[in-house]
Amino acid sequence: MIALHDIRKTFAGHEVLRAVSVEIAAQQVTALIGPSGSGKSTLLRCVNLLEVPDAGRLTLGAHSIDFAPGRRLSHEAVQRIRLQTGMVFQSFQLFAHQSALQNVMEGLVTVKRWERERARARALALLDKVGLKDKADAWPANLSGGQQQRVAIARALALEPAVLLCDEPTSALDPGLAAEVVAVLGELAREGMTMLMATHDLRLAAQVASHTVFLQDGAVVEAGPSQAIFEDAQDARTREFVKTLARG
Repeated sequence: MIALHDIRKTFAGHEVLRAVSVEIAAQQVTALIGPSGSGKSTLLRCVNLLEVPDAGRLTLGAHSIDFAPGRRLSHEAVQRIRLQTGMVFQSFQLFAHQSALQNVMEGLVTVKRWERERARARALALLDKVGLKDKADAWPANLSGGQQQRVAIARALALEPAVLLCDEPTSALDPGLAAEVVAVLGELAREGMTMLMATHDLRLAAQVASHTVFLQDGAVVEAGPSQAIFEDAQDARTREFVKTLARG
């Protein structure tokens, strides 16, 4: 489903990603873990081209893009990638002036040009899926953080993406509210949704992700099945980082 090969990215002279290669199969859930500044969020954002790599290759489904310094991407090439992805952000990024229902409908109406009644039916079904159909008319300001993030997940699913990208989806939430989000993502995983998530949340990575990639200083240190990474990591740096997650 997704292949990142030799991805490199530099900001202001600092190499944030150093020849990173990661493959994610269809229906696989992969967690990117690592200390702050390890490059995991940048790598995630490279998948839907919110950040454009300086070098390397991205393959998503049937489409591939090669990156090189100074090479400009066509609008069509970027759209082919982005239309296959749904993004869930740490800070929810809901439209404050729209209800939960309107937030989920927005992409269906503006991107897919669906009639409003059809979009409304789809949005209500998605809110029901994340346990919030009764909050359809609520404003984001009147929802808890966990509820806002579940609305954001419903919105990301509205356009039926091939892969769901989650950037620290629980880090802004207290443990109780985070559990709501973990439960929803876990259900999506059981349904076969392909997901790539950057996270510091051990529960999310261990319970939802079948595979885990540990990044440090912009490079892949270790990757494999989540159980092996969390219980029998081969690299000392991985073992030490997993201990910090467990203590947190």
